[in-house]
Amino acid sequence: MAARVRASSRSWTWGTTEEAPIPADRILEDATRIADLLLDVQTRVNAQIDAALTELLPGVQQRLGVEPADPVDLSGLVNARITGLSVVVTPAAVAAVVPLSPGSVATTRTGRRAVTAVVEGADDRLAVIAGPCSIHDPAAALEYAAFLARMRERHGRDLEILMRTYTEKPRTEVDWKGFAYDPFLDGSSRISVGLVATRMLMCRITELGVPVAAEPLNALTPQYVNGLVTYNGVGARNVTDQTARERVSGFSSVVGFKNSPEGSIDAAIQAVVAARAPHEFLGVDHHGVSAQLSTTGNDTAHVILRGDRSGPNHSAAHIAETRRKLAGRGLPEVVVVDASHGNSQKDHRRQIEVVRDLAGQLAGGERAIRGVMLESNLVAGRQDLDRRHPERLQYGTSVTDACIDLDTTEVALAELAAATRARRAVVGRG
Repeated sequence: MAARVRASSRSWTWGTTEEAPIPADRILEDATRIADLLLDVQTRVNAQIDAALTELLPGVQQRLGVEPADPVDLSGLVNARITGLSVVVTPAAVAAVVPLSPGSVATTRTGRRAVTAVVEGADDRLAVIAGPCSIHDPAAALEYAAFLARMRERHGRDLEILMRTYTEKPRTEVDWKGFAYDPFLDGSSRISVGLVATRMLMCRITELGVPVAAEPLNALTPQYVNGLVTYNGVGARNVTDQTARERVSGFSSVVGFKNSPEGSIDAAIQAVVAARAPHEFLGVDHHGVSAQLSTTGNDTAHVILRGDRSGPNHSAAHIAETRRKLAGRGLPEVVVVDASHGNSQKDHRRQIEVVRDLAGQLAGGERAIRGVMLESNLVAGRQDLDRRHPERLQYGTSVTDACIDLDTTEVALAELAAATRARRAVVGRG
């Protein structure tokens, strides 16, 4: 029997007849094998495309009266700063060999409905997006997902908990760009492997019953995890990017926009307005081919308050001002608050202080706050990534922003759940 990737409701397997789950520390190994096979296929497909164009384009030129031109020297004009061009796996090919299991599909479908209901106010629970600042170790990510699965079971009546599975990282200047781009953490930039591994990892997490959240940075990467993401956030650095606003107008997931790094809530509100509108734009299809996309607009789009360089913006006064601005634009008064970044003033230990402030607002009956984001990992803090020796990394510790640990996360979730119950009681009395 030919080698294949087998989907089950419990786990991923790879091989001929084996049914045992892939060990988490083998995900990259198996992703490499899958990527190598698909790259061979894509190289052949590209050759066939080139051959077809060589055969067909002269006929088009003839019909248009275009005379074949003599070759011209384009040196220094084309690809002047490109040092390499490599074939990459396509979303369609990856989906064919890493299919979604019924369990994954059910998790995402249920998760999207639940978070949409929370955002729209039909569900009085609180959405909580918790997880590492960035994913860099599949084994640690799956261990964290198992923790969230337990928390979902414990707090399901009050919280809709999702896991941050961010495999792309926006950089202010130059640094590691994320698991999808450099999965081996060593500068080798095996992007095809990273894309396959990202899909495999999200499949495993959603099979555990944990919905996932992501932050896509370009038009291509969402296609590789299509059908897997419940919530997509647009980061502070990209909130003013018109192409990002257009893309998420067509997303099937729930979407949120963070205020800009300088603290502009107006920029996030403008992004919400744009994303809720229909658009026509140039994108790509599941084969990675350029396509004109038409969208309906995404009516789940909302603002995420993440603080700014001068300090937090999660207080009751900030929430009230954001509500006023949203109402002034005719938008639903919906806010998600990021407890990290500017709101914690880049000190992960302050996230719990932000949570307690938000819990107080919730308990007092504040209905605009529909969600909270936490940067959380197995181990508190962060560590530097040495790409010459990635094997020296401490297990379960972030390589980007510092995170709170599991114990602190457990406390934060319990406080948010209690605050949600208190809000429910206050609103019920009203």
